[in-house]
Amino acid sequence: MRCMWLPRFLALVATLVMSLSVLASQAAAQKGVIKIATQSPLSGEQSALGEGLKNGAQLAIEKLKGDLEKLGFRVELVPFDDQAKPDVGVANAKRIVADPDILLVIGHLNSGVALPASEIYKDQGPNLAMISPANTNPLITDRNYPNVNRVCGRDDVQGEVGARFAKEELKVKSAYILHDKTLYGQGVAEFFRDMAKSFGINVVGFEGTEEKANFDPIITPMKAMKPDLVYFGGIYSQAAVLFKQAREKGMDKALFLGPDGMDSSELVRIAGKAAVGMYYTTVVGPPTIYPEAKDFIKAYKARFGKDPEPFAAQSYDSAAVGLKAIELAIKEAGGKKPTRAQVSSAIRKIKNFKGITGTINFDGKGDPVKAKYFIIQVISDDPAKWGENKVVKTLEIAAPR
Repeated sequence: MRCMWLPRFLALVATLVMSLSVLASQAAAQKGVIKIATQSPLSGEQSALGEGLKNGAQLAIEKLKGDLEKLGFRVELVPFDDQAKPDVGVANAKRIVADPDILLVIGHLNSGVALPASEIYKDQGPNLAMISPANTNPLITDRNYPNVNRVCGRDDVQGEVGARFAKEELKVKSAYILHDKTLYGQGVAEFFRDMAKSFGINVVGFEGTEEKANFDPIITPMKAMKPDLVYFGGIYSQAAVLFKQAREKGMDKALFLGPDGMDSSELVRIAGKAAVGMYYTTVVGPPTIYPEAKDFIKAYKARFGKDPEPFAAQSYDSAAVGLKAIELAIKEAGGKKPTRAQVSSAIRKIKNFKGITGTINFDGKGDPVKAKYFIIQVISDDPAKWGENKVVKTLEIAAPR
């Protein structure tokens, strides 16, 4: 016998579920929208790192926005492509501060973009909070802006870490130092040079170049100097071509070393075997080195179909601590939407935040109280094995005061 009431009952249940879903959505937006912006290069040579930064923040927001939705707000990610160009980053910053719903910026990748853009966040925001997963130039926080923070280490410390490793572990006696003339590349190269000299390493050359294709005019005189070490301050896309051509021109014995701008699988995709055996210092280890990152790696791969690039985990943590600060600011504002200044203030109040890359505490300048630094050796020319690079040394160093 046919059950006449069952179809009507199922239709009623479906209507009820839909109504509850609509009500939940309306409840989550009853107090308005809170937007979190990212700024990173999503196009161009550095897009692999920039996309990883955006994806890390996106994953954190998708996973952790529930607490803010329970307080009556809808949470949205707004990504911006700064193209690794200061003028583009500043133009984006002006668009960001013009949107009153944006209460936090996660970014940038490049210090040369972050510094001028953060002036906009501070003055025209005003005091729009910025948490950087990747900016290592000391000036990021040495300006003592109340709204600017980072979860990573600094180039002045990274330069010392690299120089000390070159002297004490690699036993080099001479070094030829190149940089890409950017604020980041030249800055870290200068810190490395100064510390190398203080450790007794003979710096036989120091120069900047914007060349990206033909390094013969640099390699020929550099080869004649027979340096034990070639240090390049800059980004992997330029360094990879230099290293490859140096090996092809017969620089077989010189060791290669660089900062965290080398940290991308694209380095070996371009340089091939020339990059195998080289070292780089970095303020971020491979995600596999962090005990709490196992679930993050799995979730990232499931969401985006690939392994996380360097700084993706730090971006996740930047967004996570930012979300917690926004929640605190809402509560301090009596449940209302907080101001940008209230969010900035709340970020510095977050203590002992358990992130996937470690415990996060900000000092009075916005630096992490202690930051990790790594020395890593490239073990393979297979980009798929980049995450298996050898961690030679891990250091935890307090921020300079």
